[in-house]
Amino acid sequence: MLIQHLNRQLLERDAQSLRRSRRTVSSPCGPHQRVAVDGAERVLLGFCSNDYLGLANHPALSTALAEGALRWGAGSGASHLISGHSQAHADLEDELATWLSPFIPGAKAVFFGTGYLANLALVTALGDTQSTVFADKLNHASLIDGGLLARAEMQRYAHGRLDVLEQQLQRCTTPIRLIVTDAVFSMDGDLADLPALLDLAQRYDAWIIVDDAHGFGVLGANGRGSLAHFGLCSERLIYMGTLGKAAGVAGAFVAAHPTVAEWLLQSGRSYIYTTATPAAIAHALCTSLALIGGEQGERRRAQLRARIKQLRDGVADIIARRPSLGWRLPESNTAIQPLIVGDNERALAMSAALDSQGLWVPAIRPPTVPAGTARLRITLSAGHSAEDVERLLAALARTE
Repeated sequence: MLIQHLNRQLLERDAQSLRRSRRTVSSPCGPHQRVAVDGAERVLLGFCSNDYLGLANHPALSTALAEGALRWGAGSGASHLISGHSQAHADLEDELATWLSPFIPGAKAVFFGTGYLANLALVTALGDTQSTVFADKLNHASLIDGGLLARAEMQRYAHGRLDVLEQQLQRCTTPIRLIVTDAVFSMDGDLADLPALLDLAQRYDAWIIVDDAHGFGVLGANGRGSLAHFGLCSERLIYMGTLGKAAGVAGAFVAAHPTVAEWLLQSGRSYIYTTATPAAIAHALCTSLALIGGEQGERRRAQLRARIKQLRDGVADIIARRPSLGWRLPESNTAIQPLIVGDNERALAMSAALDSQGLWVPAIRPPTVPAGTARLRITLSAGHSAEDVERLLAALARTE
């Protein structure tokens, strides 16, 4: 009965053009990748990675990872609270706390295996029966899942509707209020109005959990993220940053008031009950932070900004010349550029047409995005050249 039930659901997904699939990559992460397709290998120019600074295959990080493995071995052997917390982990947490302390006074950092684990720990550990969680409806799935698993009441507000959020805060009767938001929204690329959210938090005695997965390393002075971008500073800020996107390696961290960080160690189930990430990863990440915060990071962020402008100008020109296409390119000054086409089948067809020209641009469909907003999610990297972006624009101009 189970297999028949699942097969029926898979067929329903097929009928709605919603079934997902994987591709096997046989080269390091980068703009040009060898991909196995239908039993044959092809080299595709990809606009689908979150490697925003082009660091994932950087020689310095590969060397640091190898050095870390030779120094610390392949695995950690236990959870952080048993025997898996190495000096490499401790050094990384100290460095991350230093990075965020200008924005969160006295910040302490806790390192996690993934951003998903970090968000689950945050929302479930803080969202107890004395709390209400207020969440933007376009938050990442990990924040949504954390809210569903928490013992707190969860109230969601329409994307960016801070007037609705304020009404919810005014009506709230629980002593603890948690505003939960992406900083850069992963499917739209737009930024949350963090200054206005902080103002609401201060006026209604709330705390803000900020998921900066797509801002850390890219935004703000020295790549220190969305808090730096907006120039914010408050102990009410609870910051989650991922380290497998712009940082080019793996993992995530939470930086927060020391008491919040300590409570995560005591009650964050997705931290307590999982084996610690290998120390070699933490060792490599210290090198990544040096790259991000240094001259090379500045140069790569400038390259990324140039590619973003080039793409937006080019797509805007296509839309102006061919309005009948019905495409929309929402406002986004980040590496995430969503070309919204609306229909699931059309998004798949456009992705396939680009693929036939050697371009890897994924179609994103519900439930990842709202119904009727299927899109090509174009992501840019400092590793892309101007010629790479021109090739994509030329292919889009030929797409119906």
